[in-house]
Amino acid sequence: MRAVFLDRDGVICENRPDHVKGWAEFRFLPGTLAALRRLARQPWPLVVITNQGAVRRGLVSAAAVEEIHARMLQEVRRAGGRLDAIYYCPHLPEEGCFCRKPRPGLLFRAAQDLGIDLEGSYFIGDAVTDVEAALAAGCQPILVQTGRGAAHRALVADRYPSVPILHDLPEAVAWIMGREALRVLAPTLRGIHEPAPLG
Repeated sequence: MRAVFLDRDGVICENRPDHVKGWAEFRFLPGTLAALRRLARQPWPLVVITNQGAVRRGLVSAAAVEEIHARMLQEVRRAGGRLDAIYYCPHLPEEGCFCRKPRPGLLFRAAQDLGIDLEGSYFIGDAVTDVEAALAAGCQPILVQTGRGAAHRALVADRYPSVPILHDLPEAVAWIMGREALRVLAPTLRGIHEPAPLG
């Protein structure tokens, strides 16, 4: 079973330079709820993978992060969408944990918990660290230019030229749907172009 992984800040909600410290500071990006509603029609698990080092910095409590996520899930469901799981890393970069992106630990944990086949799964993120975590786990990364994405675009294009760079989550979802349609059609198209057997 494949999945769609999503970063939180900069993909689902606005990325604040001073961090999202409570629900009052949480703002869905334009088109996010509709995009998640469209994804919800598919059979794939939808999983949020997010670094939340502000917890370790003492800027936000783990309880506040859990409340933000509970409210986010509630609003997504109210709009007809779903998110099936949320994994977050509270650590600082210098702690060297395996769960903080660009390391793939949270993706591996989600795969084990939910029975996800990482190969063929997608990861929509707004930073080079998201791209690198996806590649390390064997997923297809997609960079969106909301959040930090515009600033990271040149770096991703230079280091990972095959990674699609799109405008926002709705465009990323449309790209995934188009790719999935081609995956379904590929056997039929191969049959059309194969020569008829002789004799």
